[in-house]
Amino acid sequence: MTLTIQQQYERDGFAFPLTVLDSDEAKRWRTVFENCEAKWGEHPDAQIKKAVKSFPHLVFPEIDAMIRDQRIVDYVAQVLGDNILCWNFSAWIKEPNTSSYVSWHQDLNYWGLDDVDEVTAWIALSPANDSSGCMRFVRGSHKERIEHRDTFAKDNLLTRGQEVVTSIDESEAVSIELEPGQMSLHHGLLMHASGPNSTDDRRIGLAIRYIKPSMRQAQGDGDYAVLVRGQDDFGHFNLAPSPSAAFADDAVARAVEVHELHDKILYRGAQQKRA
Repeated sequence: MTLTIQQQYERDGFAFPLTVLDSDEAKRWRTVFENCEAKWGEHPDAQIKKAVKSFPHLVFPEIDAMIRDQRIVDYVAQVLGDNILCWNFSAWIKEPNTSSYVSWHQDLNYWGLDDVDEVTAWIALSPANDSSGCMRFVRGSHKERIEHRDTFAKDNLLTRGQEVVTSIDESEAVSIELEPGQMSLHHGLLMHASGPNSTDDRRIGLAIRYIKPSMRQAQGDGDYAVLVRGQDDFGHFNLAPSPSAAFADDAVARAVEVHELHDKILYRGAQQKRA
């Protein structure tokens, strides 16, 4: 019997591969994203640069359109239902032939959200495979929270270099290999990790975090989200509008505000902080 996406997600904690863009569209998305990346990289204000890098969907109309793409949202709706907020967006980039990696961890241990009604949609804009450092999942590991420790390891891309305090049988991990334009969905408590990129191309993945409007931010006041489908009958988040233009003053101010809030949430209880 073939499982539905929802059944696979509930059983395993993930579903893949899901095609959302054809190869030409994936190339266009990469060009658009890298153009935006170049623009925020040139900004003279370090605080604004950090905020826009962390929340580009609040500042660039082109990236706002990506989080709202209904082909992506259609898949997410099969898990979350028809009322959906986008809580966060981040680009996971590993430069060519570098040692950057991500340790085994569970996202929801650090995000401050009060429940587990969250889905991460991870869209590949370049080949994601074992050589380029694709994600690896532990099937079924989303059913319990695992204790974590901070390492602040130099090459670890995670905020605190956090890792689960448990042994992982690497032979049982599933490599989430994706072609440009393909996507995976994964649960916020799914244990996942990824290795270095040993290829000559950047490994670019867009991670879009969607939640039900019933979710709350339990670790801070004033959090934002974007309504991408249906309606919000709860009002637990400030709903951010689409940016009117790149680097519009109100959009930049909003990104700085949210970045400062999330920075406090992600580092709460930490004994140190990355520079």
